[in-house]
Amino acid sequence: MKSAKSTQPAKTTKSSTPAKTAKAPAPAKRATPAKATGTAAPTKSAKRTTPAKATKAATPAKAAATPAKATTPGKPESRTALVRRARRMNRELAEIYPYAHPELDFENPFQLVVATVLSAQTTDLRVNQTTPALFAKYPTPEDLAVADPEDVEEILRPTGFFRAKTKSVIGLSKALVEQFDGEVPGRLEDLVKLPGVGRKTAFVVLGNAFGRPGITVDTHFQRLVRRWKWTEATEPDKIEAAVGALFPKSDWTMLSHHVIFHGRRICHARKPACGACPVAPLCPAFGVGETDPEKARKLLKYEKGGFPGQRLNPPQAYLDAGGRPAPPLGTV
Repeated sequence: MKSAKSTQPAKTTKSSTPAKTAKAPAPAKRATPAKATGTAAPTKSAKRTTPAKATKAATPAKAAATPAKATTPGKPESRTALVRRARRMNRELAEIYPYAHPELDFENPFQLVVATVLSAQTTDLRVNQTTPALFAKYPTPEDLAVADPEDVEEILRPTGFFRAKTKSVIGLSKALVEQFDGEVPGRLEDLVKLPGVGRKTAFVVLGNAFGRPGITVDTHFQRLVRRWKWTEATEPDKIEAAVGALFPKSDWTMLSHHVIFHGRRICHARKPACGACPVAPLCPAFGVGETDPEKARKLLKYEKGGFPGQRLNPPQAYLDAGGRPAPPLGTV
């Protein structure tokens, strides 16, 4: 019996002590939701602050979106991105100038090669106003080859550097007669052998008289492709190679016309009309010129500004687009 009684406290101990122990987790369970609730409250607060931070972060991002174009040149542009941007710019320019053409008046390869030589250090307009008298008196290489230099100098005086240009056009005419039977050759290696004819002139002739692709790296072309970050090269032959690598060869001739047209009409050397430029979104140099649209429109030249072009006899497509022929020499 004593032994039985001694076991009863054990039962009591089991029933009381474990009971308290069993109940002990209960507060823990209650505390857990409390902790969860306490954790949830900051979470909601964090959720409320997160959008606020995102909003603050988004605002500067949007503000920086516009000048990002200006800062792009400082960032490396991949080769693929450069090719895509350059080709897209050319497509845009093709839509802006569907009538792009060589702005020298000519009727045959001989007239074109002479006019291109004369265009050095002067405008195409002045050349176009001068060549009618020259070709009227000396219509063929044979005629110009035996011309009196003083007579030719007098005709070419308005183009500037007329003595050097007289020597060149008479010299190239003699070379055509003596080496090519009076015909302008259709190969680059032959053209560059003619007096006064370099690669630029040769590509003008090949592309526009013979339909053979070539890039004309004149002052406008050099200026724009560097401004657009198509190349950092400064030498014409290196510019030609760098830009040519960005485009299919079949695009080269019209690409030259598009870029030169744009340089003469909108993207001027000293004060580009940035605010009126259709390719501004693709231009890393946007902002170097006038950005106000109204002021920029006043800077447009030739048909874009409602003024005469450079050719006395421009293509019909140019006239259809609103272009006006240039006036003959001495009429303005």
